[in-house]
Amino acid sequence: MRIAHIVCTYPPYYGGMGNVVFQTVSHLSDLGHEVEVITPLYYHEEEKFSERREDIDIGEHIDKQEEMQDLGRRLKPSIQYGNAARLSKIGKELDEFDLVHLHYPFFGTANLVRKWKLKNPNKPLVITYHMDTRAPGWKGLIFKCYAKFWLPRILNSADAIFVSSFDYAENSDASEIYRANSEKWHELPFGVDLQRFAPREKPMELLKSLDLSQELPIILFVGGMDKAHYFKGVPILLHALKELKKKETPVQCVLVGDGDLRIDFEMQAKVSGLTKLTKFVGKVPNEDLPNFYNLADLFVLPSINQAEAFGMVLLEAMASGVPVVASNLPGVRSVAQAGGVVVEPNNSTALAEAIYNYFTEDFDQKEFGDVVRQVAEDKYDWTKIVIDLQAVYKQLAKKYDK
Repeated sequence: MRIAHIVCTYPPYYGGMGNVVFQTVSHLSDLGHEVEVITPLYYHEEEKFSERREDIDIGEHIDKQEEMQDLGRRLKPSIQYGNAARLSKIGKELDEFDLVHLHYPFFGTANLVRKWKLKNPNKPLVITYHMDTRAPGWKGLIFKCYAKFWLPRILNSADAIFVSSFDYAENSDASEIYRANSEKWHELPFGVDLQRFAPREKPMELLKSLDLSQELPIILFVGGMDKAHYFKGVPILLHALKELKKKETPVQCVLVGDGDLRIDFEMQAKVSGLTKLTKFVGKVPNEDLPNFYNLADLFVLPSINQAEAFGMVLLEAMASGVPVVASNLPGVRSVAQAGGVVVEPNNSTALAEAIYNYFTEDFDQKEFGDVVRQVAEDKYDWTKIVIDLQAVYKQLAKKYDK
């Protein structure tokens, strides 16, 4: 089957949606499908494509990364702003495919895909609803208007809609669309590379290089620190660390990620007296990321709103045998409750209490690590997930072949 995946960002750009598409098309290709990714060529990628390639967490081997990145058909947008882009010629590009799979949100292009579907009613269109869009100020107001007017039209044009959890669908901006056409919707979680992320011995060389103490617990955060990822909740995590220190139960925290907000977070840590307890390491090389999970005793994702719809980093932690603490948000909790605990969003005291309880309650942490690894193996194996995706593709292809 000739399949097009349309997504607003794709490696080497770092982002959850792009990484999901990368893994999906990689496994679809292994199953014998002819797959291409249609994505914007942003102005900064023209100069920095090669130099950023090795910094991105997108796969197990560099040669595989390069092979799958080559599947990306990068189109210059006629208009672009941030990750929004209008790919004016996309309709013509899609005519050659047997099935089209759009990853939403994709401002500027999603409605063009809808228009293509109206002109090609006998070709299947699939949409993955990744997340709601949230932002402060005028940008947030624009998102709300778009969700009210265009979102129903775009989603209702699809033959099938995938969502990472029905919990998220029921509580999302698309909830009314989901309830009205629930037969179209399919629950399909994202997956994790179980070979790359796996339980291993704590990397002592990394521990020493970061000047971490062997006497104090280590918690880990992995996420973007730019304005687009404001919802990751780093300030809440830093407040929780400050509360733990005040209670004379300090923990060390390693923060992986970078962006224009990082300097503000580092200043907050300094003002809070957390300089020695927090290690901001920036982006790490692709091959080194699993070592950071193996370094951790506990993983924390303190997201503040529904812009966080799933949390693939939770899967990476669980696959590594590391329990998690995450915010009680739709979708996120579907993952986190099986691998740890959830806490009220925007509540640093609740987060601090959950971290404290994990390290002080009497239970076998090693055994719990084995349990969360098993959850990852049972529910989040990419191979199984893409086979389920393929089954829906085949149903749609059969429907239109009649």
